[in-house]
Amino acid sequence: MTTDAAAPALSPEVTARWQARFRAPRVSLPDWAQDAPHRNIYSSDLSGVVEQYAWDRETGQHRKVTDRPNGTLISTLSPDGETIWWFADTDGDEFGIWMTQPFGGGTDSAAVAGVEPAYPAGLEVGRTLVAIGRSTDDGSELWLASHGGTPRVVYRHSDPASVDALTQDDRLLVISHSEHGDPRYPALRVLRTDDDSVVAEKWDGDGLGLHALEFGPLPDDRRLLVSHERRGRDELLIWDVDADTETEIVLDLPGDVTAGFYPDGSALLVGHDHAARSEIYRYDLATGSLEKLETPPGVVRGATARPDGTVELAWSSAALPPVIRRADGPVVLSVADEEPPAAYPVEDRWIPGPGGDVHALVVRPEGPAPYATAFLVHGGPEAADDDSYRARRAAYVDAGYAVVHVNYRGSTGYGSAWRDALTGRPGLTELEDIAAVYDALLAEGFLDRERVLLTGGSWGGFLTLLGLGTQPERWSAGIAEVPVADYLAAYEDEMEGLRAYDRALFGGSPEEVHDVYVRSSPITYVDAVAAPVLVVAGANDPRCPIRQIDNYLGRLEELGTEHEVYRFDAGHGSLVIEETIRQVEVALDFALRHMKP
Repeated sequence: MTTDAAAPALSPEVTARWQARFRAPRVSLPDWAQDAPHRNIYSSDLSGVVEQYAWDRETGQHRKVTDRPNGTLISTLSPDGETIWWFADTDGDEFGIWMTQPFGGGTDSAAVAGVEPAYPAGLEVGRTLVAIGRSTDDGSELWLASHGGTPRVVYRHSDPASVDALTQDDRLLVISHSEHGDPRYPALRVLRTDDDSVVAEKWDGDGLGLHALEFGPLPDDRRLLVSHERRGRDELLIWDVDADTETEIVLDLPGDVTAGFYPDGSALLVGHDHAARSEIYRYDLATGSLEKLETPPGVVRGATARPDGTVELAWSSAALPPVIRRADGPVVLSVADEEPPAAYPVEDRWIPGPGGDVHALVVRPEGPAPYATAFLVHGGPEAADDDSYRARRAAYVDAGYAVVHVNYRGSTGYGSAWRDALTGRPGLTELEDIAAVYDALLAEGFLDRERVLLTGGSWGGFLTLLGLGTQPERWSAGIAEVPVADYLAAYEDEMEGLRAYDRALFGGSPEEVHDVYVRSSPITYVDAVAAPVLVVAGANDPRCPIRQIDNYLGRLEELGTEHEVYRFDAGHGSLVIEETIRQVEVALDFALRHMKP
């Protein structure tokens, strides 16, 4: 069912401004070959589609490596810089094989013969061998192959596992696994690559995950940098896997930390995330001293230490667009002729909620409150909204809406207990926090009760549909992009890795805890949906499959509930910039027709 009401037209200037933010070419932080650091690879949407590019810093040459209709998201370099590895799926379905191409250009070829298509579960390219992780409906397989040799399976299990790290001499491989039954909190195992024997194991127990970050960079290094959460947040330790000893790195920082080694192995480059902002530090392993590297307030999306000791990073803020720069200031890489338009700063709110204080970010449009307001709910759920540049957020503000982000229980960056609080009651828990922020902003006079939109993608799309059905009195309209809409059907059709995640999150499979899935499924409450709803769906989505969305749309049709649908021929989102712009155009048109700013 659709509406024929005409949307208030945005001015050509406003339309050009928000679209310019999407069209401005972006680049990722360059990754460099360990033994040939002048050879780099990065992602960019310079062509209008996200593809992979090679960059030789000695010659200054940039070359487009991949060229596919729906883009290419993942790539890496061999240590010698001679070979580019990239993942080839089909139209965004995330199912495929690894391909290789010479750094200087040439023919693409299947990377390892005999390894069948699958969802990727890690890749480590060494000097003499490669480790490949595969995930299918049958579970996980981890393969090992010498360059040009016959591959062999070194690990197979029905639960999720992945390839995590390889020593510089290729003798030890670290895998993560969930044999204990919960992929949210993986354990680590070290295998000897010559005979696949187990060297060491590490698991912190139920509810405590371990993540292998990387081995030390020296030729015979056995130091494995590991992220742990023994004190309720992400912290660091170094595990000597030969001696099976560990050293915790305790830093006097309030938020979560991650790190990587400096190339000489003497220090760590530490990333610190707290309250929607981030900063970076150098931690000296010999002295234990911690030095802050100055960056402007905002978000560091990635950072790397080069062999000469300089640090390069990807930085942005809500108001200022992304830049690839050195920590001491100079721009390292740009493919744009001019910067995209500036955007809008965010304001922080800390609001009491049923599970503790909820961190929200708000953006004001021009004019006085109360505002027509769009709640833009993040996906994940293990993710967070932050003070970074977001073209979609700015488009809503350009159109005249206030924007609210809520880092609900389930979000990362606020400790393990906050992240895990939705276990056994997903969806409804997060919506309690969103409601607390809604009520506080209503009492403050920030939002107009008659003009409040709920929208999000992926898990945010799931929360949108669930919120429209369980809190119909709050929302004037809803836009759900690539959502979970019918959880029982979604479980049947989604990739096995997500089914394992759902079993851990819900407390079992639908056969074991059927009522828990029903309680958290948007289709359970579809009869109560009163606001008009737009659903955006990808035909090849392996995460939020199309059949369960069609089930929900069919019920809306039967009920006569006002709704619209936009379908696109890709997977869980699009890497094609013009397609993304079309989706935002559809969303803004829908919002403007149903909720005038």
